[in-house]
Amino acid sequence: MVSNTKALNMIDVIANMFPNAECELVHDNPFELTIAVLLSAQTTDNAVNKITKPLFEKYKRPEDYIAVDIAELENDIRTIGLYRNKAKNIKKLCQSLLDKFNGQIPQTHDDLESLAGVGRKTANVVMSVAFDEPSLAVDTHVERVSKRLGICRWKDNVRQVEDKLCKVVPRDRWNKTHHQLIFFGRYHCLSRSPKCDICPLFEDCREGQKRYKATLKEA
Repeated sequence: MVSNTKALNMIDVIANMFPNAECELVHDNPFELTIAVLLSAQTTDNAVNKITKPLFEKYKRPEDYIAVDIAELENDIRTIGLYRNKAKNIKKLCQSLLDKFNGQIPQTHDDLESLAGVGRKTANVVMSVAFDEPSLAVDTHVERVSKRLGICRWKDNVRQVEDKLCKVVPRDRWNKTHHQLIFFGRYHCLSRSPKCDICPLFEDCREGQKRYKATLKEA
C-alpha cells in the first residue's frame, strides 16, 4: 500500500479532476433520498432516477407506500434489479418509520441501520447528503478506485476500506471526497475500460502499470 501522505496526494488530484462532484440521485428530501439509495443497490443511479421521477410523484409519504399492494409497488420499480426484495424492504422501512420515528428519517447511523434494506453504506450516504454529517460511504466505485491506487489492500473488506479512507482524508472532507471518488470511478477509472492512457495518476497506479505491461506483452 502507498503511504497515507501519498494516498492523500492522489485524492487531491482526484478532487481537482471533479471539484463539483455531488450526489446524482434525484431527490427533494431525506425520505426520497433514503428510498433512492435503497433502490440503487446493484443498479446505476441513472436507472434509479428514471423510475423515481414517477415514483416520487405517486408516493409522497411512508403511508403511501404502505397503502398499496406489494404487487403494485413491485410493478412500479420492476425495471431495476432485485425489485421484489426492494419493494418488500421499502414497505418494511416505511412501517418502521411510522412505528418508531414519527414518519421521519432518523438522523443517527444506528437508527438508520435498523431500517429494512439500509446497511452501512446507505446510512452513510443519508447522513452525508441529507444531514451534512461527515461520512464516507464506500460503494463499488470507491472500493475499486481505492484498491487500484494501492490506498487499500485487495483483500480489505468494505469496512476496512472505509476506515482507511477516513484515516487518510481530513474529516471535513469526507462528504466531498466520497462523491469525488465515485465520479473518478464512474467516469474515469471505469471497471472494464479505465482511461489509463490519460490518467494523471498513471505513474503511481499499480493497476494502471499492470495493465500497461500486459499490453506490451500482447504487442
